[in-house]
Amino acid sequence: MSNPRPSTAPDFLLSRTHGSVRTQGSARTFTDPWEAAEALKSGEVEMVVGALPFLHGAPAALTVPERIIREDGPLEPHSYYRMGPGAELSASVAGFDPSPDEHVERVAAARATITNTALEKVVLARAVDISFATPVDPRLVAARLIDNSHNFDGFIADLSPVGRGFLVGSSPEVLIKLQGSTVTAYPLAGSAPRSTDPVKDHLAGADLAASAKDLAEHRFVVDHLLRLLEPVCGTVSAPEVPELTKTDEMWHLATPIVGTLSKPMTALELALLVHPTPAICGTPVDAAEALIESVETPRGFYAGAVGWCDSSGDGEYMVAIRCAEVSPDGLTARAWAGGGIVASSSPEAELSETDAKLRTILRALGL
Repeated sequence: MSNPRPSTAPDFLLSRTHGSVRTQGSARTFTDPWEAAEALKSGEVEMVVGALPFLHGAPAALTVPERIIREDGPLEPHSYYRMGPGAELSASVAGFDPSPDEHVERVAAARATITNTALEKVVLARAVDISFATPVDPRLVAARLIDNSHNFDGFIADLSPVGRGFLVGSSPEVLIKLQGSTVTAYPLAGSAPRSTDPVKDHLAGADLAASAKDLAEHRFVVDHLLRLLEPVCGTVSAPEVPELTKTDEMWHLATPIVGTLSKPMTALELALLVHPTPAICGTPVDAAEALIESVETPRGFYAGAVGWCDSSGDGEYMVAIRCAEVSPDGLTARAWAGGGIVASSSPEAELSETDAKLRTILRALGL
């Protein structure tokens, strides 16, 4: 007789090295994030969890959970998903949007637009469609992502408030975190694929840290966050030079940003203030957003944000990258990866970068 799915299986989870939140049930939902923020501030609800979409003004998928479990340290996946009957998964690639060749053409076209207009950077993404032989449990995908992650990062968000399935991923990028009055962000921009050869891998990281193109691309994101956080923070600071950080698949340039709030705000309001950043959209944001809308299939919640916020205002939102959206019936999923395009970008290198970023989710699916 097969084990039933564990009764602790969450509808939302965010696993981080420093702590995790998982929740079950839905007492109420919101598609307007500002309404959710008001309900938190008034003390009407204890916590709101879920996902913000990529596009400004599109409906969010936010839930007031019935049960909340907070833990110090990352989430430990249930044995049911590691070696039990819930560990089975059979996936295959069903298609690409756009095709690899078309992505290369789009990058070349975007480069020309950047040369001829006020646009300085745009992030172009591509998607991979996946089919499952039997319905997949998104919690299994999350368990595998957490187990595969260098930092035990993983998330699941229930998108049923907007009639969709689940978003599941493993993002290394903190959009915003608020604890008391301390605001932190950890933007990533500028990337290079890792190598299995230790010498080549070290050189890939060193080349990224010295790359004028990637340093310029990274600066757009840091400047965006500082500009928007300064009016709401008494102090906000960031080091001049980004640090190198890594996942199993990628090297990234990252900058730890720290500020102190000067007026009462919730983590959810801060997330809405700074999203979307040039790391997943471009700069100027409006021009980049318009170009993305004109060439890409709608992203939905990819490159949005996933996280939680409680009635004290504390919370944490991750940028929704290295993720896939699983359909409500569990039979299909769509995974994305994107890269920042600037005037000096190489279309072929950009394609390779998206291939490397897609490995996070494809590896978890056994592809």
